[in-house]
Amino acid sequence: MQDTSWNPSPRYPDPRVEVLDPRFLKYRLFHATVERLHTGCRWSEGPVWFGDGRYLLWSDLPNERIMKWDESSETASVYRNNSNISNGNTRDRQGRLLSCEHASRRVTRTEYDGSITVIADSFEGKRLNSPNDIIVKSDGSIWFTDPPFGLLGWYEGAPAEQELPTNIYRVDPISGKIEAVCTTVERPNGLCFSPDEKLLYVVESGATPRRIRLFDVSGDGRLTNDRVFKTAEPGGSPDGFRCDEEGNLWAGWGMGEGLDGVRIFAPDATQIGHIHLPERCANLCFGGAKRNRLYMAASHSLYALYVNVRGATQC
Repeated sequence: MQDTSWNPSPRYPDPRVEVLDPRFLKYRLFHATVERLHTGCRWSEGPVWFGDGRYLLWSDLPNERIMKWDESSETASVYRNNSNISNGNTRDRQGRLLSCEHASRRVTRTEYDGSITVIADSFEGKRLNSPNDIIVKSDGSIWFTDPPFGLLGWYEGAPAEQELPTNIYRVDPISGKIEAVCTTVERPNGLCFSPDEKLLYVVESGATPRRIRLFDVSGDGRLTNDRVFKTAEPGGSPDGFRCDEEGNLWAGWGMGEGLDGVRIFAPDATQIGHIHLPERCANLCFGGAKRNRLYMAASHSLYALYVNVRGATQC
């Protein structure tokens, strides 16, 4: 059943786009409002923009499908059924879809002909837990998190024994070798690079309250100087996120009245803005013809907002 309670703001600027610090004013477009593009999902996640086709893909986990939003026709459709409960998605440097799959406990690549290649399904002879979120560095290396959420019940996976710690992995672009680049984040979730790829942000879902960890990234892919970028306030819950070109972090946020939506942080960790949604936002990405349209996968729905900054170019 479609939720008919949503109404876009008739006013400019949209009161749902809250300025928490004057630095956010230049990113808020006066004459842009939050739009609900589609609803009717059960748990929306992992949006990824395909500029060459003018469409967005995102996961609907419990329904075991990948959805598609077509920008030119402004319509939503099912891109793939039987998605193995895909979660995070991104593109590799050749433009192919990379997906984290809970049911199969693996990371896959969709080839140009539609066939599926397995990128990672085990480490040191043991099965992965339930790959969650995924990004690609400019050198072609694939980075993904592996918390146990798909092993905890039937809704977004299946009950199973956890065989590995909750690591962050890097897949070498030449050899395909899988390396655990971090073993100290409890239940790592969303992750993204800074625009210059010298920093890696990671959500630590196993911490109470949740927090965002920050690492320096060396040229050969090593992580050093582990520190806390931000600890969520009571009730706050970061999930997936992306950086814009100026290094601000746009984070899916929840959960609860006044907290659901997207929280924006300056590089110094100051909270500068919040986009209020009626549902918890799990993940987001930048897209559109000019890479300045923020797409937000939030619980049952997909939302969008034009902003006055472009997303960083990493996948």
